[in-house]
Amino acid sequence: MRIRNVKNKEEIMENSKYYLKDAQKYQGSFSNLFGNSHPIYIEIGMGKGKFLIENAKSHPEINYIGIEKQKSIVAKALKKASLEQLPNLYIISENAQNIDLIFKGEISRIYLNFSDPWPKVRHHSRRLTSKIFLDKYDSILTEDAKIYMRTDNEDLFSYSIESLSQHHYILEKVDLHFSEEKIITTEYEDKFRSEQIPIKALIAKRQSNQ
Repeated sequence: MRIRNVKNKEEIMENSKYYLKDAQKYQGSFSNLFGNSHPIYIEIGMGKGKFLIENAKSHPEINYIGIEKQKSIVAKALKKASLEQLPNLYIISENAQNIDLIFKGEISRIYLNFSDPWPKVRHHSRRLTSKIFLDKYDSILTEDAKIYMRTDNEDLFSYSIESLSQHHYILEKVDLHFSEEKIITTEYEDKFRSEQIPIKALIAKRQSNQ
């Protein structure tokens, strides 16, 4: 997908109260940043921020952090967030490969919404449910944390089920035809639903002894 460049993206990021610069310096102390001990949920690859922002509005008892490497997309999300007053929201511009340098043992939930499926076999290690990433998650998650995933890609979904199972996650939910109506959706999900493209979803719980 071609990403339209936002010419003043750096200015938008610099001036936004929701943009978290130098996020790595908060590793292990994000509760202090938020000023409370509420659970911290992250969305990796948050896109334009619809899912993240609406969740932050609906659940003030949860702290939310969005991670997106494309700065033009980050800028669009920040513009959307600027219309709200959300003390429980921050957005980080960072490659997901560095996630274990940002957090440490403090994340209660990871959302993986319509992640890049990386269809070529030689790129499977880049999938956000590959062993490489699950190993990274081990260092950032709390005990009994959960991964929530939605995708339209059947191959990625099957791969993720196998990968999570091998990594000792308990699959609490596996839904091949996810169609709940009263939920917060992403921009991609709205598009897929309108085109009647099947959506798959899972919830995987980390075992506390892992």
